[in-house]
Amino acid sequence: QVQLVESGGGLVQAGGSLRLSCTASISMSSINTMGWYRQGPGKQRELVAISTRGGSTNYADSVKGRFTISRDNAKNTVFLQMNSLKPEDTAVYYCSIRTYSSGSESWGQGIQVTVSS
Repeated sequence: QVQLVESGGGLVQAGGSLRLSCTASISMSSINTMGWYRQGPGKQRELVAISTRGGSTNYADSVKGRFTISRDNAKNTVFLQMNSLKPEDTAVYYCSIRTYSSGSESWGQGIQVTVSS
């Protein structure tokens, strides 16, 4: 079973920055997509950003221009750089991957991001 370990969350003031990391227990060569999702208080889980095997990325409209997803293939790690944070970005953020061969999906345990106004 694939394990995903997230780090980098915490409390930040509005306008600040955080960088989330997610390290997978399998090689990047086995991964098709890596993404970040979030679930705010009383809200459904939503896609924040996704990075595909081919190098393309996609972002939720609410984070475009502020968040950047990137990969370090040598470290089997995906990052989410979050700038100009807003209180509405407050949520539990989850890392997710989908493998290339079977398409199976795995999730991290989630990490709290809190943005104070």
